[in-house]
Amino acid sequence: MNQPTLTQDEAPEHVPQGMLSVIIPVLNEAGSIERVIRTVQEVPLLKEIIVVDDGSTDGTRELLSKLASAPNLKTLSHERTRGKGAAIRTALASASGEFVVIQDADLEYDPGDLPALIVPLAAGEADAVYGVRQHDTAARGLALFVGARMLTLLTNLLYGCRIHDEATCYKAFRRSLLNRIVLDRDGFDFCPEVTAKICRLGKKIREVPISYHPRSVTQGKKLRPSDGFAAVLTLLRYRFAPRRQFDRAFSADPYATAGAIGERNR
Repeated sequence: MNQPTLTQDEAPEHVPQGMLSVIIPVLNEAGSIERVIRTVQEVPLLKEIIVVDDGSTDGTRELLSKLASAPNLKTLSHERTRGKGAAIRTALASASGEFVVIQDADLEYDPGDLPALIVPLAAGEADAVYGVRQHDTAARGLALFVGARMLTLLTNLLYGCRIHDEATCYKAFRRSLLNRIVLDRDGFDFCPEVTAKICRLGKKIREVPISYHPRSVTQGKKLRPSDGFAAVLTLLRYRFAPRRQFDRAFSADPYATAGAIGERNR
């Protein structure tokens, strides 16, 4: 696949306007969560930070309780571990920003890239922007590298899009777009779910290059082979699911009729 033409050193020409909600789902990241929050706070954007602790048992929740009074920070929690997608939905219910971005809690992704993700949204050029990681096979591990490439290929084949990194965590959206979609996946399959559904709505995904510092399973990475299988099943499921099942605006669509006759696949 060809990479996006934008180069990594092309900085945004201006700081985008509009509130950004930075959603940070976290599970057992006591060693990094304070640093992540601090780094996001330093990014020169109008923002709120919403951290959802997904049933951590390593002291993460206690650390978050100490940070509760930090500026622009909301901390929420699940009593038990429910999954990344469930944590994101909990955060979305409290989000007030015009734009939303997902930030992992381990600093594999550099918050310094957030302005580049938001600029196309603020300029009205896109409703969704994905950060494309460099293809460093050695750093990411062969299995994760190949798995990510295969998911991207499958997404492009099923949905007719031309994206380069479906599995990237750095996904930015207009909140109005996310509010239109019914999201129901609880785990890491949130990523293919949201990609599938916005593609079914006919929304084009804009891409920008980002930096990426992968960690291994021994360093705390939580992805497992079963998550890859779940992602494939999710992509297949929503390619053929009736749009009325997940599009809250379906009834207002001129293509929608009784019995879903004439429903668009895209």
